[in-house]
Amino acid sequence: MASIAQDQKPPTPAVKKWYETISLRGYMQLRYNRLFETNELLKCEQCDRSWGKGGGFFIRRGRMIFSGNLTKNIFFYIQPDFGSASGTAQNMFQIRDAYIDLGLDSKNEFRFRIGQSKVPFGFENMQSSQNRLPLDRADALNSAVANERDMGVFFYWVPQKTRTFFANAIRDNIKGSGDYGVFAFGVYNGQTANRAELNDNLHVVSRISYPIQIGSQIIEPGIQGYMGKYVLPADLRSTGVRAVKSFEFRDQRIAGSFILYPKPVGIQAEYNIGRGPQFNPATDSIETRSLNGGYITISSFIPSSNKKEMVFYPFTRVQYYKGGKKHELDARAYHVKEMEIGLEWQLNKNFEFTTMYTISERRFEDMRTKDNFQKGSLLRLQAQLNF
Repeated sequence: MASIAQDQKPPTPAVKKWYETISLRGYMQLRYNRLFETNELLKCEQCDRSWGKGGGFFIRRGRMIFSGNLTKNIFFYIQPDFGSASGTAQNMFQIRDAYIDLGLDSKNEFRFRIGQSKVPFGFENMQSSQNRLPLDRADALNSAVANERDMGVFFYWVPQKTRTFFANAIRDNIKGSGDYGVFAFGVYNGQTANRAELNDNLHVVSRISYPIQIGSQIIEPGIQGYMGKYVLPADLRSTGVRAVKSFEFRDQRIAGSFILYPKPVGIQAEYNIGRGPQFNPATDSIETRSLNGGYITISSFIPSSNKKEMVFYPFTRVQYYKGGKKHELDARAYHVKEMEIGLEWQLNKNFEFTTMYTISERRFEDMRTKDNFQKGSLLRLQAQLNF
C-alpha cells in the first residue's frame, strides 16, 4: 500500500480564473488650506480648488484602482476618482485611467497601452500623487496636460532590469514615477482627459529616460516633447473674447528632466519651453504665444531610528512659469513665482501626513479678470490614507 501511495502524483493545482487575479488598492487625501492665509484671493484652479475664499476641508482625491493580468500579455488598469470637483460641486465620480497593456514579447518589454492613461510628458506628471512630496504638481509642466491624462495609444519599451528598478523605486519609497518605459511614443486626442476630440488632428508625444547607477546614487535624466493642435472648448470661452475663427491653436512643448533619487538627499528638476494658446489682455484675444518654466525640488529621506516603518521627507520646491493654461477659461495667462517648504511624515505604509508652507506670487488673467496679481502665503495640510 505504501508503494502505491508513493507512485501517486500530487493533484494538479487549479488554474486561477482571470477574476481571481484582480487586485484592489487605492488612497484618499483630505486637505485644509486656510491656516495663516494672508490673501484669500490667491488661488490655483489647476492645483487645488479649495485654495482661497470659500475653501474648507476638502477631499482632494479618493482613488480606487482595479488592475490585473487577464493573460501573461494582457493587463488592465481602471482607476475611478470619487474626489473630483467642478464649480461648487464636490466628491463627483470620474474616470481617471481606463486602459489595457498588450505585451508583444514573453517579458513584456515591448508593449502598447490603449485607452485613457497618463501622457508620457514630465517625470512629476507621471509620478503618482500618492508618492509625490509637494501637494500639487508644478504649473510649468502640468499645464501641458490637465489631469496628466488623455485618450490614445502609447508604445513603451523597457528592458526587464530597468522595469524591475522602476518597481523597486516605488517599493523602496524613494519617490519613483512608475514604469513608463525607457522609450515612449504615442498619439492621443489632445483635448485632455474626459473631453471629446474637437478636430481631426492627433497630438504626438515621445519621451526617452534612463536611470543610471553611480555608486550608491541613482540619477535619471530624460527628455520629452509633444506637438499637435488644440481646440479651446466653447465652455471655456468668455463672451466677446477674440481668437481665430476655429479657436484652434498650435500646441507644442519640449522638456528636460533630471532626477537624483533621495538616497538620502534627492534633487528633482524639470524645465519646458514651447508655444500654446494664451489670453492676451492687451488685445482681449486668445493667441498662440510662447511659454516657459520649470521647478526644482530638493528633498531628503530620513528613516526613524526606532520605528522601521516611520519615515520623514523634508522638502523644498521653487517653481516658475510664464505662459497660458489651455484647459482654463480663455486659456488664462499666468506668471507664477512660488516657493514651498514642507515635511511629509509617513507613520507607516497606511497613513501619512504632509504640512507645507507656500509663499506665492501669481498673475492670472482672462477676459473676465484682468490685471489680476495676487501675492500671499498660507500653511497647507494633508492627511493621506493608503490601502
